[in-house]
Amino acid sequence: MSIELPFDPFPLFPGSHQQTIIGTIFHLHRQPLSFRKLVQLPDNDQLALEVTTPEGWKKTDPTVIMIHGLCGSHRSPYLVRMTKLLEKRGIRAIRLNLRGCGSGKGLARNIYHCGISEDVLEVLKALQLETPSSPMVLMGFSMSGNIVLKLAAELQEKAGQFLQKVIALNPPIDLSSSVELLSKRKNRIYELYFMRHLRADIAFRHRTFPDLEPFHFPRNMRFADFENDYIAPQSGFNDAVDYRQKSSSYKIIPNITIPCEILFSKDDPIICSTTLDGVILPDNINLYKTNKGGHMGYLGRRRFHWMDQVLMNWVESSF
Repeated sequence: MSIELPFDPFPLFPGSHQQTIIGTIFHLHRQPLSFRKLVQLPDNDQLALEVTTPEGWKKTDPTVIMIHGLCGSHRSPYLVRMTKLLEKRGIRAIRLNLRGCGSGKGLARNIYHCGISEDVLEVLKALQLETPSSPMVLMGFSMSGNIVLKLAAELQEKAGQFLQKVIALNPPIDLSSSVELLSKRKNRIYELYFMRHLRADIAFRHRTFPDLEPFHFPRNMRFADFENDYIAPQSGFNDAVDYRQKSSSYKIIPNITIPCEILFSKDDPIICSTTLDGVILPDNINLYKTNKGGHMGYLGRRRFHWMDQVLMNWVESSF
């Protein structure tokens, strides 16, 4: 059963597409000061973390690890805003770039995907070795929301060895339904946006690693075909169906044993908010929904970036 959160959208942006698009492009914040930390993965690829440490922070003080969505990076506006808020509260903020993203561009031969929870686990292990007494919260936005939920569910009781809480914002926990929504004509603008960025990312990857097998990227390739023809074979899956089934977190979310907060918007154009309806969740998992907000928008009447304060409340209640 979900908990309804009251959200009053900004009067000029009441619709789901307005919330989604304006929420993505409206960005006035400068990049916070940070230093790059590299984490070596078992296959010798590297992930780049951007670490912002508040003045006076001690190794026993809390840490929040945040991960961007598809085609995002540590520069994504929501990560930048949250980093600044966390820094003001004396909380270390770590923005994790998935393979080949942000300040890790060119450092990974292999690609990231919607179910790559093993990479995040390697980051948690590295951070725990350095600061074992720092309580940590893991936060995933959009695509990475699925990744962090999948990881917490896979770890089950062991998740508490690393994390105080896991938070997921508009996560595509059923990848098949998200691909179906993305393919609809009314959502074509989002598919075009993702495919434009993915095309550039793949071209850069093959220039950086010229020994990779060439890939022909048709001009009008749809996202579903891209998953089947590129993501699945490059990531060790049989096909897109196999990839989506094995990477979707919704079937194992009830296995999460640590405190967990999940937020959906009922009018999200590309994420199904009803996947967990009827699923019996343990008491440690809170499922929230708003009537409005679009995908990662939540531009409010009283507080413009309404989502940010909600996240801060969840973070501060963890420690």
